[in-house]
Amino acid sequence: MNLDRFSVNQMTVKQLALPELVSQCVRLGIRGVGLWREPVQEYGVEAAADLVRDAGLTVTTLCRGGFFTAEGWLDSNRAAIDEAVVLGTDTVVLVSGGLTPAHPDLPSARARITEAIGELAPYAGERGIRLAVEPLHPMYAADRCAVSTLDQALDIAEHFPAEQVGVVVDTYHLWWDDRAPAAVERAGATGRIHSFQLADWTTPLPAGVLNGRGQLGTGSIDLKAWSTLLEKTGYTGPVEVELFNEELWARDGVEVLEETLERFLEV
Repeated sequence: MNLDRFSVNQMTVKQLALPELVSQCVRLGIRGVGLWREPVQEYGVEAAADLVRDAGLTVTTLCRGGFFTAEGWLDSNRAAIDEAVVLGTDTVVLVSGGLTPAHPDLPSARARITEAIGELAPYAGERGIRLAVEPLHPMYAADRCAVSTLDQALDIAEHFPAEQVGVVVDTYHLWWDDRAPAAVERAGATGRIHSFQLADWTTPLPAGVLNGRGQLGTGSIDLKAWSTLLEKTGYTGPVEVELFNEELWARDGVEVLEETLERFLEV
């Protein structure tokens, strides 16, 4: 894996304001960034697009759309697609949403997610945007994402054209599943790997479990094996490091960015 494919997700170093993140990426030779809607909206979507474009960076993904089991999902997701167009990325990552009173069990939630993506996919396709369904670890199934395995994500995505709907392969969420390697092959064979994200699994998990994604090479995941697996499918796209970690956020952001790049090249 080489530097040309490295992308840093904005949340990895969220303590860096967008202009500083962009300038540090330029200094370090990083060519790709994954952006999040909230800080981009705060900065201004068009201003962010100009900033990144003028620096010669590529926006590899925009996070996030989804939450299809909640109210108001359609307008929010159409807005995410429109923002992606302005930012020049072709991929919106979807966190699909969890259980609600209207969808109180996993089968009904997944059915609703599939139905909602069916409503949204043509809008995205007309604008050249791919929707990437991200399965999240089962510990998030109740409140954040009823899609827990890559096979479940593919079962949804395969209702639609591959150029409209694919999946995210995120090591943090999938490393535990013995069926995941076969699902990666399935996704690669059908052209549905729209994003590949890296994070390590470290324990103990923090309270709330959301911000426990470990720095590369510090946990239990064989990241090199996962990278090799993706390469065998023919995936040649960006490899995005996305870390949610309070300890990393408490440190100097430039130092964390440099460390993340070093870890990526090592592992």
